[in-house]
Amino acid sequence: MSPTRPTLRLSVLDQSPVIHGHTARDALAATVDLAQMADSLGFTRYWCAEHHGLQGVCNPAPEVMLARLGSVTKRIRLGSGGVMLPYYSPFKVAEQFRMLEALFPNRIDLGVGRAPGGDMRTAQAVAMGQYNRGDQFPQQVQDLAFLLRGEVPPDHLAEGVLLQPAIDTRPEIWVLGSSDFGGALAARLGLRFAFAHFINAHGGDMVAQQYREDFESGYEDKPYSAAAVFVICADTEAEASALERAVDIRRLQMAYGVNAPIPSLAQAADFTPTERDRLIIERERPRTICGTPAQVAERMLALRDRFAADELVVLSVTASYQARMRTYELLAEAFDLQG
Repeated sequence: MSPTRPTLRLSVLDQSPVIHGHTARDALAATVDLAQMADSLGFTRYWCAEHHGLQGVCNPAPEVMLARLGSVTKRIRLGSGGVMLPYYSPFKVAEQFRMLEALFPNRIDLGVGRAPGGDMRTAQAVAMGQYNRGDQFPQQVQDLAFLLRGEVPPDHLAEGVLLQPAIDTRPEIWVLGSSDFGGALAARLGLRFAFAHFINAHGGDMVAQQYREDFESGYEDKPYSAAAVFVICADTEAEASALERAVDIRRLQMAYGVNAPIPSLAQAADFTPTERDRLIIERERPRTICGTPAQVAERMLALRDRFAADELVVLSVTASYQARMRTYELLAEAFDLQG
């Protein structure tokens, strides 16, 4: 008799990475392929991230991609991970995600963040020189909750304005963050919260605990939290280690301000780090869970327990699209997801 596999609710975060030697069209096609596979394997939700001006990732408009993914999937929830709200009108974002909810009922998540998703020069270009650096983010999130619940205060600018399309369901709203700011905001407004462990590997468990303790009923009746984690899972330790080396180079590029595609396996094999490089690599590696299915599952369960997370959202960026898909296949098997 085979041992019982551990259970865990798993989801996907996709940045549509552009690997060296491939095009943006290749990356977007790989996103469609991965979403279809995640749908068939039993992952809970599939989130698309928003970035601007970066050669290594190529999705500046998650709401557009979600419409495409909804047309080729059947049951998986689809969402933004997230929309960078300081760029936009909350009313327009509410319309976009109500439209998605109308097309794919009870399947849409609206995850919002306050980071620019790129450098500040790009941010100002996206926002026509009016990027607010997140100063208005709490009020924007509150406005979204008002609009999507249909409970706009009498003195609100949108009071009396018809928000289209008129539907009887609503998206889930998630606050995404890598510090205590996001957790505190989600708790105060009664929203779901996802901590970006793949950005900040330290202190997220305490942020998640405080979120649950401070939660006030609002858009949601009870707290619900996730941890977003970076995972590389391969059939062998040697393969996992080779894939991780490419990620090491990617993080070095980010640390040095180098705007480039995701390194290939050949680039990773040819790379010889300096002492400074090695220090940066060691500093960044706690953000990654890497190894064989058994090794990865053990660390993921420990992280889930530490965060008391309701689910884990898995980001995997590797040096090949096939290896990225294999990560999710192995996770589905390790945690016995039901497709």
